[in-house]
Order: sequence, then structure tokens, then C-alpha cells
Amino acid sequence: MAMEARRLEKIDQEIERIKAQLGQIGVVRPGSLTRQYKDPKKQTGAYYQVSYTHRMKSRTAYVRATFAKEVRQQIRDYKKLKKLIERWVALGIEHSQLSMRLRSSR
Repeated sequence: MAMEARRLEKIDQEIERIKAQLGQIGVVRPGSLTRQYKDPKKQTGAYYQVSYTHRMKSRTAYVRATFAKEVRQQIRDYKKLKKLIERWVALGIEHSQLSMRLRSSR
């Protein structure tokens, strides 16, 4: 019992850390950014392309080289957001199960 109560407390603390990390995330964008070439054999005419799926639709857009770094950061932040949310959900499930077990054993 005491061990489960401590685990609940640790879960609550980790959820609070996740919430704080979520507050640090800026603009998010799904997808992947690749550099393409108009002539791939000679590797000339380079340009960037972002490909992503949103609302079950695949999309591709061109990105100017001056914005490539910014878009990369947005994609990294999106991946971080998804990872944090996945962890939060897993902790929520564990929290729910533990708290029900604790209350039913009282």
C-alpha cells in the first residue's frame, strides 16, 4: 500500500514536469524536411521540401533555404510534443489503475 501511494506521488510529480516541459515548446509542425535537387545526378538546384500528414491528408510544401533551420526546429518540437503527450497518457493510465486499486483495498 505505502509503495503504491509513493508511486502515485512520483507519477504526479512526473506529470507536473511534463506540463512544465510542454509550456516550453514553441511552434510545432509535423513532417520531415528534405533537401532535393533539380538535377540529382549533378546535385545542382537545391531546394527544401517539407512533407507531412495532417487531418489524414498528405501534403508537400517547398521551404526556402532561409527558413529550413526554423522548420527543422518546429518539426523537432512537434516530435517532442508527441513524445511528452504519449508519456503523460501512459502515466495517467497507471495513475488511474493504482488509485482505483488503493481505494478498493481500503
